Amino acid sequence: MDRKMLTSHHLATAEKVLAHPASHNIEWRDAMALMGEIGSVTEGANGRFTVTLGAETQVFDRPREKDLDTQQVVDLRRMLHAAGINEESLGR
Repeated sequence: MDRKMLTSHHLATAEKVLAHPASHNIEWRDAMALMGEIGSVTEGANGRFTVTLGAETQVFDRPREKDLDTQQVVDLRRMLHAAGINEESLGR
């Protein structure tokens, strides 16, 4: 991933997803915007979102609140790591 293609907002969202322990204030729309920028996000007829990044595909349900739940953060972090995106690759 070329970090130059990401806005500072996307970079901040990626850092929150990669942070340990898992952040509890990552907005759903921010996470989906990030994943759409570096991968693909499609909304199915059933309201579920299919996120593909590299060889990884995961289906997510929109959370009831505006923020991701802990399991969603963990799943997105795993996808980022599998695609070779980590704290070092973000260069911050």
